[in-house]
Amino acid sequence: MLLQASCSFEMFTETPATSIFMLRPQSGAAQLIRQQSFITHPQVPVTEYVDSYGNLCQRLIIPAGTFTLESSVTAECSDTFDVHRNAWYSPVETLPDRVLQFLLPSRYCESDKFTSLATEITAGLSAGYAQVEGICKWIHQNFTRRYGVTNSSTSAWDMLQNRTGVCRDYTHVAIALCRNLDIPARMVAGYLHNLEPMDLHAWFEAWVGDRWYTFDALLPESTGARIIMAYGRDAADVAFASHFGNVLLQKMEVSVKQTV
Repeated sequence: MLLQASCSFEMFTETPATSIFMLRPQSGAAQLIRQQSFITHPQVPVTEYVDSYGNLCQRLIIPAGTFTLESSVTAECSDTFDVHRNAWYSPVETLPDRVLQFLLPSRYCESDKFTSLATEITAGLSAGYAQVEGICKWIHQNFTRRYGVTNSSTSAWDMLQNRTGVCRDYTHVAIALCRNLDIPARMVAGYLHNLEPMDLHAWFEAWVGDRWYTFDALLPESTGARIIMAYGRDAADVAFASHFGNVLLQKMEVSVKQTV
């Protein structure tokens, strides 16, 4: 299917601030980028680089005053994703070197604290895909989605205490639980068609059966129709915007539509 997605930001800063954005998706196994744009007002110089996770980053200096940024993309992607409920657990000694980093605790995913819960949730489940699916089901049944109760400092462990948050919080808990079971898990950020309410979205991938599989703990049934913008260990690595200065977000709009 062909998706047309966009996001716009209106920001204000009293003094110029260096910022890094991740708003330009790249073609890959999951998607083919047909067209995209990245427009700022006022117009400022933008440079790009690829970070250590392969994400394309846009670096610029936001001038003092009101600043707007609009990013849009047309991408060809699948309306489903691969499911393999019999995918096996991959022993650590068999993992590719590039995957090992996604086994470790990270800033927002304190996986070393989740041993008892991970054992309880996955009791009786086959090692591998079934465990990850069981984790997603448990999170969806026990957590409540609500805006404004968590913030950029909320970790997986914090979320576990309150059990109320947004997609990034759900994803952090799922990743922490997977890593505690020695299942590599990485965060994914991007667009999701038919998400309600519409927003930029976060989900995760787990390495089972010798490859990455897509999972989404927020939804009762995960669907395709996604445009990927960034991969990383947790939200610190896939932030859509990182500001080095006092930048106030005044308005944000996100749109994802199917097109012909």
